[in-house]
Amino acid sequence: MPSADDVDIRPVTEPDDLARVVTLFNQVWGSITPLVGVELLRAIEHAGGYVAAAFHHDQVVGGSLAFLARHDGDAALHSHVTGVLPGVRHTGLGRAMKLNQRAWAAERDLRWITWTFDPLVRRNAWFNLGVLGARAHEYLVDFYGPIDDTINGRDASDRLLVAWPTSGPLPGDDEGGGGAAPTEPGTLTIPTPDDIVVLRRTDPAAAKGWRMRLRHELGDRLADGAKILGFTRAGDYVVRT
Repeated sequence: MPSADDVDIRPVTEPDDLARVVTLFNQVWGSITPLVGVELLRAIEHAGGYVAAAFHHDQVVGGSLAFLARHDGDAALHSHVTGVLPGVRHTGLGRAMKLNQRAWAAERDLRWITWTFDPLVRRNAWFNLGVLGARAHEYLVDFYGPIDDTINGRDASDRLLVAWPTSGPLPGDDEGGGGAAPTEPGTLTIPTPDDIVVLRRTDPAAAKGWRMRLRHELGDRLADGAKILGFTRAGDYVVRT
C-alpha cells in the first residue's frame, strides 16, 4: 500500500489522463452511469477549474474535480468530486489531495473551497470537520435527488455544505471537535450511525430512519441558527444552539 509521500498529485489536461480520472470516480462510487465525462472535465479544466489526479507510478489512485464559484461574495473553488481507491485509504492521501487543492486555490487568490458531503457518513464528517477544519454552513435537503450507486443506494441525498479557508492554520490530528463531548452550556451532541453505507445495504428502513432523524435533529437546528462546532471521534456532531 503506497503512502501519501509515494504519490504524485498533479493537474491533468490530456484526454487519456482525464479518461482515467473518470474511470477512477466510477470505481470509487460504483456508479451505474459515469459521474462525469471526459468532455466536462476538459471544459472545466480549460475554463480555469481544478482537475487533478494522484499517480502511484503509472496508476491513478485518486482524483479530484473542482470548478470556480463564489462564497460569501468571495471568489472560491467548489470541490464537486474527490476520491481515492479503497486500497489507498487511511494512508494520508485524502488529506494530501485536499492540501494540494488548497494550495492551488490560494495561488489563484481564491479565498474559499466549498463542497458538500453526506452528514450521515461518519468518516467523512470527521475528515472534513475534524481533520481539515472546514466550517459547516448549511444543511441541504435531498440536494441532488436520489443517487443510484453503491455508496448512496438511492437514499435521499441530504448534504452539509462546508467552506474551508485557503489561508490560516490547520487543525492538528486531535483538534477540530476533539474526541470528547462538550461540557459548556448551550452545546449538545447529535449522533451518527457507525456505518451508514453498510446499513443501507443490510437494513434500508433503519438507514432511512437515520436520514430523517439527522435531518430534523441537525438540519432543523441549523435552519434555526445553531452552529456546528466540530465532530467527535465517537461519531457525534457538536452543536451550539
